[in-house]
Amino acid sequence: QAQLAESGGGRVQAGGSLRLSCMILRRTFDISAMGWFRQASGKEREFVGRITTSGHTYVVESVTGRFTIARDNAKNTMYLQMNDLQPEATSVYYCGAKRGVSSSATPENYEAWGQGTQVTVSS
Repeated sequence: QAQLAESGGGRVQAGGSLRLSCMILRRTFDISAMGWFRQASGKEREFVGRITTSGHTYVVESVTGRFTIARDNAKNTMYLQMNDLQPEATSVYYCGAKRGVSSSATPENYEAWGQGTQVTVSS
């Protein structure tokens, strides 16, 4: 199973920014896309966005214009830049890796996950 490791979480005030990183430590299958999800306390894991191996990115409408996804192939790392953070963004953020052509928005389609990183936004 591929191994992923997130970093970059923390506590910020509303309006602040954070950049999360997801490093691929070990690759055991052909990754077709990597995604970012978040899970607030007591809620289901929620899709935030994804980047495909060809570099196409997508983020959900609720974060469009504030969150962007990028990657550095040389560092085997994907990033989630989050600007203008609001308290509702408080969650544990996870990165995942999947293969094939199944939906990138469905967490069940991912085969590898990082350990998660906490993001807390205070008002």
